[in-house]
Amino acid sequence: MTKSLFTAAALTFLMTTTALAEEKVFPAALKAHAILPANTLISAPADAAEYLKTSGKFSTPDRKRAVALGSVPGKDGVRPTGLSLPFNGQPMQGFSGIKSMGDGTFWSLSDNGFGNKLNSSDAMLMLHHLKIDWDAGKVEALETVFLSDPERKAPFPIAMEGSAKRYLTGADFDVESIQPVADGFCIGEEFGPYILKFDTTGKLTEVIPTMVEGKPVMSPDNPTLTLQADPSKKTPSFNLKRSGGYEGLALSKDGTKLYGLLEGPLWIDSETVEQADGRPALRIVELDVASKNWTGRSWLYPFAEGGEAIGDFNMLDERTALVIERDNGAGTVDKACADPKDPKPDCFAVGSKVKRIYKIAMGDENLGKAVRKIGYIDLLKIADPDNKRRQGGGEGYYDMPFVTIENVDRVNETHIIVGNDNNLPFSAGRALDKADDNEFVLLEAGEFLNAE
Repeated sequence: MTKSLFTAAALTFLMTTTALAEEKVFPAALKAHAILPANTLISAPADAAEYLKTSGKFSTPDRKRAVALGSVPGKDGVRPTGLSLPFNGQPMQGFSGIKSMGDGTFWSLSDNGFGNKLNSSDAMLMLHHLKIDWDAGKVEALETVFLSDPERKAPFPIAMEGSAKRYLTGADFDVESIQPVADGFCIGEEFGPYILKFDTTGKLTEVIPTMVEGKPVMSPDNPTLTLQADPSKKTPSFNLKRSGGYEGLALSKDGTKLYGLLEGPLWIDSETVEQADGRPALRIVELDVASKNWTGRSWLYPFAEGGEAIGDFNMLDERTALVIERDNGAGTVDKACADPKDPKPDCFAVGSKVKRIYKIAMGDENLGKAVRKIGYIDLLKIADPDNKRRQGGGEGYYDMPFVTIENVDRVNETHIIVGNDNNLPFSAGRALDKADDNEFVLLEAGEFLNAE
């Protein structure tokens, strides 16, 4: 080994071991567990078009319309989940962002539909005001707000363009994160990616495109992109992978700034993504709430070893925040397939290894640089000394082996709420052959919340 190679290897080893040493694991204990069954459907509003009274009609592999209800089996890879599309109604879940209101209730939102823009034109976008009965283990929606665009604020034709009410669907926006504000809701979405503003009735009032360092951020689903007619010409430029937009959206404690956390790293060129601390990193960008302008301030969130995406993001105070980080595995590793490239119906394709909640610090001291990861809670190893779990886990512990865990916020000084997105009817991480329910847990995590 040459001297330069030896030096590079030593520096890489030092950086890696230093980063790992800083990632302290904090304890957490399960205090309560509530479940909303997977097959929870609600009716579309009375004034919605007939087209929206059923959902999932284009979930077939070839996207041809499925006429008969329940005729298309839901699958997690090759494993049937026991539920089938289309649905008679709208699925209430999966939940993809949560905010504690401080009175025992929470605002959350349903994901965009059935996994992508092309199959979700009959999936209505909606927000839910939730009340959780921790003692009974049940989740209730006090109110559901269906999103709409009656004033034509979307800068493109929506799926229900010619309808009277102009309800929004999963073909229009991929809503993933929520912040209730005094006059409505701010929503982070992934197709643009955009920051969306809605009033308290769910009416779209603003669509804010994303800019980083003065340049547009675009996913391949951005509605302004058009393929070239001539294959010899250069294709449209986008710098974010599909489903790489705002999985996280946080609000400063004084309400003056929104912080959007992208789920995927920005691409510098066709071979290089942004990095920090020697690892792929995600951008956290700052938006001034009053002016609706990007401030130009940003931070980088580096993935841990094995981390592949984030799930949610909420501020704790002016400089620290909670972030869910995860891999793309589902189910427990002891039931994982021997060959992930040749999955079978009786095993999980790739087991869960990284399902964490990080506490991070971001401020003027690391502006433009990597956030400081103070430590994390391992969601695959949660203590359950009082046997509070209602499903999953084992003797003395509870786990969350879901592919997507997309809800976290502080409830009080010592407790946090965590919940999964079950990607209905496609995710089965709790059991090999059953669609995941939506699970919410209350965790005691005082040491973690107070860590500096």
